[in-house]
Amino acid sequence: MRNLLTSATAFAALAISETNAYFLPPTASSFRVHAMARSMKLSGTSTTSCNRRRGRGGGIVMMPNGPPQVPYKAKGTDYWQFVDIYQRLSMDRVILVGNFIDEEVANGLVATLLNFKSEGREPIKLYFNSPGGLLRPCCAVYDAMSSCKETAPVHTMNLGLASGMVSMLCGAGTRGRRFALPNARYLLQRVGMEDVFQGQATDIGLEVTSVKKANDRMERELAKMTGHLPEKIKADMKRDFYLSSDEAVRYGLIDQVLLPSGKNYDTQAYIEQNSFGDFRGEEKQTYQDVKGSGFGAKEMDDDDDDDDDYEPPLE
Repeated sequence: MRNLLTSATAFAALAISETNAYFLPPTASSFRVHAMARSMKLSGTSTTSCNRRRGRGGGIVMMPNGPPQVPYKAKGTDYWQFVDIYQRLSMDRVILVGNFIDEEVANGLVATLLNFKSEGREPIKLYFNSPGGLLRPCCAVYDAMSSCKETAPVHTMNLGLASGMVSMLCGAGTRGRRFALPNARYLLQRVGMEDVFQGQATDIGLEVTSVKKANDRMERELAKMTGHLPEKIKADMKRDFYLSSDEAVRYGLIDQVLLPSGKNYDTQAYIEQNSFGDFRGEEKQTYQDVKGSGFGAKEMDDDDDDDDDYEPPLE
């Protein structure tokens, strides 16, 4: 009789936990069920007292420590199931990029984009809020987006921050369908060597030359997106080049800022308050009107284009 009651208690604990299984990751949920059943077996706790503790917030329901789960009903079925929210977005051909784009993230993006391309011609939507990415992996994502544009429109949206190579990905969408939110920011910058490179001097020189050529190719692609001359893109990217969403539209990087609709929204005030100064302005930038660079008191010339033209000897 005691064994029968113990089995019934464990089964009741399993049923209670299963009602909240979608709040937990699968592994955490299973561990929770076994731990609760084992503690109830040792203490002889009844399901009534368990429910009473649960009603007082006694520790049975846990906050999610993974991606949120949302209900989804597949076509041709009559039941609902809980799926990862990112998986649910991908079913509608939507990708949210919120991490630094390294090789692993880039491979996942490329695979998803190629799958979308093979499935049909419906629009593909990419939402960005990323601190940047590595040069070569982002170039792979850029090529995949360019391939998808041959068969389906690619929408891009900057939700908050697009830094480094991610700024170029925001501008790589289909022309007329590149958007940003009002408080979004862009940071255009040249990308340096991604990892510490060791080896012979000739090999280091080859790697530096390769990175420089990749940056030059990125600047040419930005010139095609924005309509500016490559010389202007190179001059703007000599230092970190920040753009607000409105400035990105005027610069040609994106097409439209999605502003809130309403009679009380002052569009002109938004533009004035969200400007970094008309793309650095025309005057030479100095720190607190101090003359000289501080490095040997030699004044820096912003018009000098020789700071990145070094070609290492290869022989």
